[in-house]
Amino acid sequence: MDLGLKGKRVLITGASKGIGAEISRQFASEGCRISLIARNEENLRTVLNEIGGTKVGHTYLNLDLRAPGASTRAAQKLLAQHAEIDIVVHNVGGGLGVKDPIADIGDWLKVWQFNVGVVIEMNRLIVPHLKKKQWGRIIHISSINALTGGTMLEPYGGSPAYSCAKAYLNMYTKIIGRELARDNIIVSAVMPGAILSEGKHWEKLIEKNPELVNEYLLRYHAIGRFGNAEEIAPFVLLLASKHASFAPGSVFPIDGGIL
Repeated sequence: MDLGLKGKRVLITGASKGIGAEISRQFASEGCRISLIARNEENLRTVLNEIGGTKVGHTYLNLDLRAPGASTRAAQKLLAQHAEIDIVVHNVGGGLGVKDPIADIGDWLKVWQFNVGVVIEMNRLIVPHLKKKQWGRIIHISSINALTGGTMLEPYGGSPAYSCAKAYLNMYTKIIGRELARDNIIVSAVMPGAILSEGKHWEKLIEKNPELVNEYLLRYHAIGRFGNAEEIAPFVLLLASKHASFAPGSVFPIDGGIL
């Protein structure tokens, strides 16, 4: 299938590992020019080299988007550097270790800012650019937790603040997707289920309590295993392609048949 992506400039946040890194590789394989953003410069350089480096038009920005004003600075810098941005994949986010359902409001806001605020700030600057071209794709990486609230298996409970932030992101996707559809800007989201990524939650939990992990998979996942980044990235590419024209505001679960 021809996705019509060759030559497109793709901006990907949280691009240094896991889903973000794999999305970068798959876009690069389609002939796209990639702009990577993440806070770990060593990992960014590794991904950059894997996809061909600067000689084929890829760039990176080493920045912690959680810092005050960082999202605005990142968007401004990349728009000045690459006036032809076509596709944005917002992959940055996480629970930041906030698991208490009655945590301080500051903790809730911190998680919201990381998962939603960064997206809103960057889109505010990038969308006018896409409107001028009357073409664009924005894909948000949400989470199936936005629907389920996450499992509360003891002793490793879910992250209420993270789940709520992703639920907010889903509704933001639906509303802004509807508003921008007539400008031929397709905004959508995917909701991955439990994905096994190096150094992330599930890998750490396997080391600490493999029995608990096995119980979780058997109880909550029809497929009986974790997903991986290679199984998420193709959906993102499809939503970024010319074939996504009838999908504004759509939010897709990719969760291994969660039960």
